[in-house]
Amino acid sequence: MMNRLAGRVAVLTGAARGIGAAIAARFVEEGARVVIGDTETAAGEATAAALGGPEKALFVATDISREADAEAVVARALSAFGRLDIMVQNAGIYPLTLIEDISVAEWDAVLGVNLRGTFLAAKAALKPMRAAGYGRMVFTSSITGPRVTSPGHGHYGASKAGINGFIRSAALEFAPYGITVNGVEPGNILTDGMKAGRSPQFIAGMEAAVPLGRLGTPREVADAVLFLASDDAGFITGTTVIVDGGQLLPESRLAREPDAA
Repeated sequence: MMNRLAGRVAVLTGAARGIGAAIAARFVEEGARVVIGDTETAAGEATAAALGGPEKALFVATDISREADAEAVVARALSAFGRLDIMVQNAGIYPLTLIEDISVAEWDAVLGVNLRGTFLAAKAALKPMRAAGYGRMVFTSSITGPRVTSPGHGHYGASKAGINGFIRSAALEFAPYGITVNGVEPGNILTDGMKAGRSPQFIAGMEAAVPLGRLGTPREVADAVLFLASDDAGFITGTTVIVDGGQLLPESRLAREPDAA
């Protein structure tokens, strides 16, 4: 299926690289014009150029934890392309710190980008979407926080669980305006950052926890976001799609008896 987003305009935050860049690429493939908001200027400009340049993709330096930046990236979409149909808030930070060692500044930084950023993205996109009587908001949550966790993810898990709660509230409030609000919960996704920052042994251990036997790809998350952003998902709101290869399913790490055929 092609051109599912023909004529649509999307703002995507945290889309300079990784999962966000994959979402931007899928949107452009399906006919959308996109505005990429990110703090990584060089990577963001390179991604926009690779997607076709100003006629198809623009980059705007954006710290989504700042209200002025959230409003500015939406304003850029409106000035460049004349409309805003889709808001994807994918920006997130995830330092690994035990709760006893988390400083107030680090806590505020994680909640600022991940959770306040989701609120600010929604608020900035609401006005033009409400005026148009149409909108798709999709937020990147995680299985970490809402479903599972591990040591060091106290602030990150809290922020992602908060996103899921916000999705439900926003979906209810925005429904009368023709706006749907949903999210994706990725499991372990093999991004370039993971390849660079984790050992092969660590990655192999994560793969062993996934019933499908491998980690996900950024494009597989992007495909789920594409669905939620398209008219195919017109009667879906207030929910999340888990993209984890079945990681949450086993009751234990041994999904079957070791000697089973």
